[in-house]
Amino acid sequence: MPAEDLKRAAAAEAVKLVQDGMRLGLGTGSTAKHFVDLLAERVRDGLKVVGVPTSEATRAQAQSLGVPLTTLDETPELDLTVDGADEFDGSLRLVKGGGGALLREKIVAAASARMIVITDETKRVERLGRFPLPVEVTPFGLEATRRAIAHALAVSGCAGDIVLRHKADGHVFVTDGGHFIFDCKLGIIPDAEGLADLLARIPGVMEHGLFLNMADAVIVAAQAGVTIVGDPAGRAKRT
Repeated sequence: MPAEDLKRAAAAEAVKLVQDGMRLGLGTGSTAKHFVDLLAERVRDGLKVVGVPTSEATRAQAQSLGVPLTTLDETPELDLTVDGADEFDGSLRLVKGGGGALLREKIVAAASARMIVITDETKRVERLGRFPLPVEVTPFGLEATRRAIAHALAVSGCAGDIVLRHKADGHVFVTDGGHFIFDCKLGIIPDAEGLADLLARIPGVMEHGLFLNMADAVIVAAQAGVTIVGDPAGRAKRT
C-alpha cells in the first residue's frame, strides 16, 4: 500500500472519533491534510463541527472545503485535536514540527481535552531523535540562541548538527508566526524530558518539537492494517 494510502487509512480511523458539535483542533502536514479532507466529507453530509487550524495552510484547505472555523480567542477550549507526528515512541512521546507549525500545533493541542495522532508505521521509533528535532526561535539574537541550544543539547547528553531551516529556493524558512527554525540532527535523545525543560528556559526559543504527555493515542496505519496505541477515549493521564 502506498504511503499516502496509509496516511489516509489512519485519518479515516480518526474521523470516526468526531462527534456532532465537537470543537476540533486541525493539524498540519501531509497526514493531517487527509483528515481535513475526510472531515469535510462528513461536514457536507451534515456533521456540525467547528475547527481551529494550526497553520495558515490548514486554514486555507479547511476554508476551501467548507469546514467551519473559529479561533482560540473565540473558542479557547477544544474537545479534540487530530494531528500527525514526525515520530513517536511507545510512551506516546512525539517529535513534531517537520511542517514548520510546531508552536501553533502545541498551543492548540494544549487547549484540547484530547489529542489523537495519526501516522503510518514508519514513524514509530524505540527512542526519539531519528527525526531532526525542530526548535522554533525568534530571529533576534539568532547566534546567541543557537549557542544556548547547543549548550542545552550537550548538557542533556545529545550531540549533532544544528541547522537553520531553509526552503527549496534557498531562502530561510519563516513560520506563520514570523520565526525561524533550527533542525537539531541528534540521532538519539537520551532524556527527552530533561532536554525539553532546558530548551524551554532559553529566552530566544519560542517552542520546541518535543510533545510530551500530550497525545492520548496514536493511530498507526501499516500494511497489515490500522492499530491504536494508547486510549483514544482520552483516559490517559497528562502530567
